[in-house]
This record gives sequence, structure tokens and C-alpha cells, in this order.
Amino acid sequence: MQKKWISFICSCILIAVFLATPFKTWAQTADDTGAVLIEAPEGVLMEAQTGTIIFEKEKDTKRSPASITKIMTLILIFDALDKGNLKMDDIVTTSAYAKSMGGSQVFLEEGETQTVETMIKCIVIASGNDASVAMAEHICGSEQEFVNRMNERAAGLGMKNTHFVDCCGLTDSQDHYTTAGDIAIMSRELITKYPKILEYSSIWMENITHVTKKGSSEFCLTNTNKLIRGYEGCVGLKTGSTSIAKYCLSAVAQRNGITLIAVVMAAPDYKVRFKDAAAMLNYGFSKCSLYIDSKMQKLPEIPVNKGREKTVPLIYEKQFQYLDTNGEKISGVHKKLRIHRNVDAPVKKGEQAGEMIYYTDNKELGRVKILYDKTVPKATYKDCLKQVLDML
Repeated sequence: MQKKWISFICSCILIAVFLATPFKTWAQTADDTGAVLIEAPEGVLMEAQTGTIIFEKEKDTKRSPASITKIMTLILIFDALDKGNLKMDDIVTTSAYAKSMGGSQVFLEEGETQTVETMIKCIVIASGNDASVAMAEHICGSEQEFVNRMNERAAGLGMKNTHFVDCCGLTDSQDHYTTAGDIAIMSRELITKYPKILEYSSIWMENITHVTKKGSSEFCLTNTNKLIRGYEGCVGLKTGSTSIAKYCLSAVAQRNGITLIAVVMAAPDYKVRFKDAAAMLNYGFSKCSLYIDSKMQKLPEIPVNKGREKTVPLIYEKQFQYLDTNGEKISGVHKKLRIHRNVDAPVKKGEQAGEMIYYTDNKELGRVKILYDKTVPKATYKDCLKQVLDML
């Protein structure tokens, strides 16, 4: 009897340990067959439109990102362009410090000038460290001030596991780190807010002209992302490699209206990073179906009781999007509008007036809030008198 009790207690302990031990679902580390999807230690696959993570493997592990750092550098460059503080044809002068950058470079000379657009190409196509620093100095006066803004921007995007030390990723500092998950976040920010970057990141080869005291010479920019020519639909985005970071990649591909971001970190060699990215992209395109309400139905105006105006217009809070990751094609989507028939004044702009419900085959896909698009104050005695006079 004592042995049975001991055996029973041991079994309970084993069960308790098993239940307390965290484990990962197949979707996190493998495809639907159970096969390991990527060889690299960290990776993430994200759908760009909705930000949905389809696959993850150690997505929050901090690693040196090498030149993938330049994605944030490009975000700040396009931020400046968007604000009007920078123009594509502005002239950028290369400093002695920018020229001194080692690693991947486009061999800018001290005092050499190039347009902002050319510098962007040098950064995103050929991963030029010298061009990155030249742009950082042009925008902020110094690389350090630019890096401060990079960290502020990262914090604003919710990149909690990221800290930058330089603008190009050349550093060996342990204080320069990010994660596969955070790289996916900043990649999504760049390509969705500034899709023009994909025009540059999809260029395979292009010549630039160096004009210096030594004369004029042609230099060929060759894309470091070999998936541009080796994977159908690939349009960017950025590679990176150092002895510490190993081989990293953030790849963007588009098929059938779906944009996917595949992030690989610390791959053992350059072939593995491209193979792993392609494997994730293949998996994603086989699983994803995206519905976007591109023909949003016109909304009516709601009567306002005792208001300064008789009706109030309505507006959608946002465009409806639904991502299916079960490999099923979305079709036969129906909509149902639920709003107030009338409302009492006062009405405040931005408050919810109802919702649009999306469903298919009796399955609800989601809802979008319907908001008042105008503030309507309560009518005063003078307003009522004016309305009566107008009617007369």
C-alpha cells in the first residue's frame, strides 16, 4: 500500500511539473505538418496590413541587428520628408567622419555631395554605412542626436526590446540590440506609412556617379537582398550581417493583395537567412486570406431632437479589415448597420453612434464603430425662434 501511495504522489508531481512548464504551439515553431519551419534561432512572419503575427520563433530574444538598424534610419529620413524638413533633391555633403565608416559602404569621399534620393538608394540597396551617417548628420547635425531620435521613435512604436547606439548597425556594443518582433514592427511602419520605399528596395542594380576632386566615376549599387531576384513577389527590404549579429534579414513580399514581412535573425550563413525567409513567406501565402471593405457603404444622417441642426452626419472609425490564417478563402461577406434612429442634443463629434457588423455564413468577422462626424449643440430659445421664422 505504501508503494502505491508513493507512486501516486510521484505521478501527481510529474503532472504538476508538466502543466507548469511553458510550451509553444506548433504555429509558433513549425508548419502544420509539424516540420520545423526555420533553422535560424529567431524569426517572425507578420501580415503588414493588420500587423497579425502568423509565425514566431523566439521573437522577443534580444540580438544585434547589424544593418537592419537602417530600417529605423530610413523611417526618420522619410519622417523628415513627410514633414517638409527635407526634399528628395536636397544636397547632402559627406563629412570626414561619414567617409571613415567601414564595413558595407558606397565609398563616398569627404566633401562629396549627393541628393537625398541618391543617399536613400545607397542605404536601402547597397547598405551604405557612409551614406547612413551622412544623412544622420544632415538631418540632426550629429549622428548621436539622430540616434536619440531613433530611440524615441522606437519607443513610440512600442519597440520595448530595442535600443540603438549608431544609425547603421556597425557597432559591436552590447547596448545596440533589438528583436525579431521589434524588427517586424519597424518594418511594417516603414512600408505602410511610406510605401515609396519599396520602389527603391526593389531595385536590383543601379549606377550612381561620384563627383570628387579626383574627377567623376560610376559606382554600381547592387541589392544585398538576393530574394529580390530569387523569390516571386519580393520587393525589399533590408539585410544585415556582422560577426556578432551573424546573418539577419527583413524581407517583404506581395502576392494577391497580401503583404508579408519575414524577419530572420542570427542565421549561421547568408543562404540560411534567405531559405528561412522564403519558407516563412511560402507558409504565410498558403495560409492567409485578407478581406478589406474597399466599397464602404454610404452612411445616412441621424435626426437630432432639440438640436441646433436637424441632422448629424456619420463616419466610420476606420476601414474594416479581416485576416484569415486558416487557409480558407473569404467570400460572401455581408454587412449589417446598427445605429440610433434619432438622438437627443447635444451631440459630440467622435462619440459612437452605432456599428457596422461584418459576417459570412453566420460567422461574425468583426465590427467597426460608427461615429458622429459633427458636434451639434442643444438648441437655444433664439435658435428655436430662428427656425420658426425660417419656416414662416
